[in-house]
Amino acid sequence: MLGLKDKVVVVTGSARGIGKAIALKFAEAGSKVIISDINDEVTQSTVNEFKSKGFEAFGIKCDVSSFEDSQNLIDKTVEKYGKIDVLINNAGITKDNLIIRMTEDEWDKVIAVNLKGVFNCSKHAIKYMMKAKSGVIVNIASVVGITGNAGQVNYSATKGGVIAMTKSLAKEYAGRNIRVNAIAPGFIETEMTKAIPEKEREAWAASIPLKRAGKPEDVANAALFLASDLASYITSQVLVVDGGMIG
Repeated sequence: MLGLKDKVVVVTGSARGIGKAIALKFAEAGSKVIISDINDEVTQSTVNEFKSKGFEAFGIKCDVSSFEDSQNLIDKTVEKYGKIDVLINNAGITKDNLIIRMTEDEWDKVIAVNLKGVFNCSKHAIKYMMKAKSGVIVNIASVVGITGNAGQVNYSATKGGVIAMTKSLAKEYAGRNIRVNAIAPGFIETEMTKAIPEKEREAWAASIPLKRAGKPEDVANAALFLASDLASYITSQVLVVDGGMIG
């Protein structure tokens, strides 16, 4: 039903957190998964973990902010498997600060990874998807790309940009049977959100209509759906996964 068996799926930032959960969902669906992260040691550890569970996985170290690294990621994938069917642009960082205190470096680094990284990987993947006249890209955005958030002008700007890029790419390549959608997660339990003080996390969770934070698996399920045959007539959309937080 999902049509994901033997599909070749690249997930950036997938050595841990939401990316790892997404990669695991695809592996469970029978896909061949490329685990990619900036940390080679953690990447290989995750690959070994997947293999120990009987899944087919391959690791490629990649800094998505680098045009050359991103090209290497996609080219090596195609070299190994002969194709790329699905790209999940998940890699992202935060460097939060009020704009009055935010440094140029804090702005530049978040833009380079979260926004340029999506451009880099998508550009290289689309080249192969165009030849195959088939492909799916799912970009991991955020609800703050829709609502904004104090102390996150850099992060919010990148996620708003990812949403705009998603819609533009969907229009550019629909004629080549390439679908492009985005997911906008809300408050998800990850290493990133664990850094938030506990009282603040509890208050945030209490404000969500479903009265809980989301889990990485909630985002992973959405990515699996959007990449599957069940979503074959869906493109240029933003699927909000936030427990009703932004209404």
